[in-house]
Amino acid sequence: MIAAINEFLDRWGDQIGQATVETFQMTSIALAIAVAIGLPLGILLVLTRPGASLSNRWVYQILNAIINIIRSIPFIILLFFILPFTKWVVGTSIGVTGVIVPLVVYTAPYIARLMESALLEVDRGVLEAYESMGIPTHKIIWHVMVREARPSIVLGLTIATIGLIGATAMAGLVGGGGLGDLAYRFGHLRYEADVMYVTVILLILLVQGLQSIGNRLAATLKKD
Repeated sequence: MIAAINEFLDRWGDQIGQATVETFQMTSIALAIAVAIGLPLGILLVLTRPGASLSNRWVYQILNAIINIIRSIPFIILLFFILPFTKWVVGTSIGVTGVIVPLVVYTAPYIARLMESALLEVDRGVLEAYESMGIPTHKIIWHVMVREARPSIVLGLTIATIGLIGATAMAGLVGGGGLGDLAYRFGHLRYEADVMYVTVILLILLVQGLQSIGNRLAATLKKD
C-alpha cells in the first residue's frame, strides 16, 4: 500500500502540486476582483431599489437586468463567448491569466445578488433610526448595514467561493490549468483513474474545509 502511494506520488506529485497551486491562484485572484465589483453593486441595488434612501427606478432596473442576464449564461458558454474580450483585457485567452476574466464576469454578478440578499436582512427600523439622527448615507452603509450583515455576507462569500472552485474545474477547456484540468486531461482523456480519484478527493476536502471555516466565522461574527 505504502509502496503504491509512493509510486503514485513520484509519478504525479509534482503535477498535482502545481495544479493545486493553480486552482488557488485562479480562485483567490478572481474572488478578490469579483468581491471588489460585487459588493458595491449589491449595495447599489439595495440603495436604489423602490422605497430605499437613494431610490432610482432606472438605475435599479438596469443593474437588475444586467445581473440577471449574465447569471443566466452557463459558465462554459460564457467562457467561450467572451474570449475576444478576455484577450483584449489581459492579452491572452489561455492559461491561469486567461481564465481570470471569465471567472470574474461569472462570479461578480452572483456576489452582487448574494450581497443584496444579505443587506436586505438588516432591520429597516434600525436604518431609519440612524437616518433620523442625520447620519450620512455612506456611514450608514459601512458602519451599520455591512456590519450588521457580516454573518450573512461571510456565508454568501463562502457559497460564491465554492461555486468559483467549481467553475475553475472547467478552466482546462482553455488550458487554464488547475485540479479540474488535471482530472480532465489525465483522468478522463487518458483513462488514468487514480489521478481522477485523487483530484476529486482534493476538491471535496477543499470545499468541505472552506464551508467549515465560513460557517465558524459567520457564527463568531453573529455572537459579536
